Amino acid sequence: MMKKEKLYPIPSCKNFNGYKPCFPDYNCWEHGCKENISIGQKTLIINLDAMGDVLMTTAQLKSIKKKFPESSIFWITLKPADQLLLNNPYVDQVFKYDFESLSILQQMEFDYAYNIDKSQRSASLLNSISAKHKLGFGLNPDGKIIPLNDGAFYNYQLGMDDHLKFKVNQRTGQDYLSETLELDYERNDYVYQFSDEELEFQQKYKNEVGLEENDLIVGFNTGCSNLFPNKKMTVEQHHQVIEQLLNHKKYKILLFGGPEDTKRNEQIAQPFGDKIINTPTTMGLRRGVCFENLAELIITGDSFGMHIAIALKKYVIAWFGLSCWTEIDLYDRGIKLFPKDLFCSPCWKKSCPYDLECVQQIDLKRIDSEATNYFDSKEK
Repeated sequence: MMKKEKLYPIPSCKNFNGYKPCFPDYNCWEHGCKENISIGQKTLIINLDAMGDVLMTTAQLKSIKKKFPESSIFWITLKPADQLLLNNPYVDQVFKYDFESLSILQQMEFDYAYNIDKSQRSASLLNSISAKHKLGFGLNPDGKIIPLNDGAFYNYQLGMDDHLKFKVNQRTGQDYLSETLELDYERNDYVYQFSDEELEFQQKYKNEVGLEENDLIVGFNTGCSNLFPNKKMTVEQHHQVIEQLLNHKKYKILLFGGPEDTKRNEQIAQPFGDKIINTPTTMGLRRGVCFENLAELIITGDSFGMHIAIALKKYVIAWFGLSCWTEIDLYDRGIKLFPKDLFCSPCWKKSCPYDLECVQQIDLKRIDSEATNYFDSKEK
């Protein structure tokens, strides 16, 4: 007869994983847990959609920790958005959305599970998770997305009522997301942290391209998601604004973007030669954030690059056309330019029957004057 194995108590410690010792040559069972860091309340955040939304959701982390000081926060998202959560001091574990992660999460039990996304994919995932409290958006038996708590209802209405979303709402995304998650709205900043290696990389790149400590550096986020291609200025508009800034003879100009912006950035940079710096676009997500961190002021449309600038606490000049400017909080570090009295804006349409009048209306001279005002005010 096989001898019954002794059952060992499993430590309720964040560091214990059941695979290898937390410390070399140290047995937690025999000698007791060295650190005994409590797991506490377990919270799962489901946020799979746009990378800018993932960055914006990080503003809720401080409030979650304030509500549950002794807690563990888990987050599931799509690649490459998982990279945005590296080094985040509030997040204990990040899961990439794949079969392995789903199989693990469906064996875990949570105190709270938050679904941020109004999508069937994320809502069905929330339905499948074992949690005492589920907030945000789930699926009903007909496969329809529904709000799961009273706090999520206003957020839900914004998706169903164009008049409310486009004409009435004055609340920022962080404001009504706090309500969705039943958290106090504290206007906390986004959370993004560089590694030491990334900070060293930035300094090395600055040295390579001749950027100095006291340079007045203006950056341009030139592109946007391919899902909404009309959230960007034309190449010609970029030429005009850059020409205006170069005429001041005191700014260093940098272009930023991802792989999809490579050719476009080359077109924008071409007339200026070595007068501006066209940063690499194919070195990966976090390297792209490193480049954007070199600028002090960022000129951008409503894009992932804009959310990076907000996360990095840059001064932001952001222009809007098809998207809702009221929902974006620049944290008193910038200005928002948007169409005045244009009946069709915002609209969130992927194509425009009106010759992109909202883009044509961008006040390029004001972008120049606002950049000048910002740097002049710093010198006083």
